[in-house]
Amino acid sequence: MVSQFINEFDTLGLYFGLAGIFAFIGLAIKDVLNSGNVPKFGRYIVWGVLFLGCSGFIAKGLIQVFWQGAGVG
Repeated sequence: MVSQFINEFDTLGLYFGLAGIFAFIGLAIKDVLNSGNVPKFGRYIVWGVLFLGCSGFIAKGLIQVFWQGAGVG
């Protein structure tokens, strides 16, 4: 019973930690774009790539949860 709680806590800590890292990456990119006077089109490309990376990570997590719930993985 205790090991199940430790595993859940570990998983939640990993996901929140990675979300924090993505947030810090976003803040760093925002700072670099503002200090570098990047044109709007370039900013859209950079934020689009960052969004696709985050959405891929979220999709991977959701697929993993659904597959494990169905007994596939």
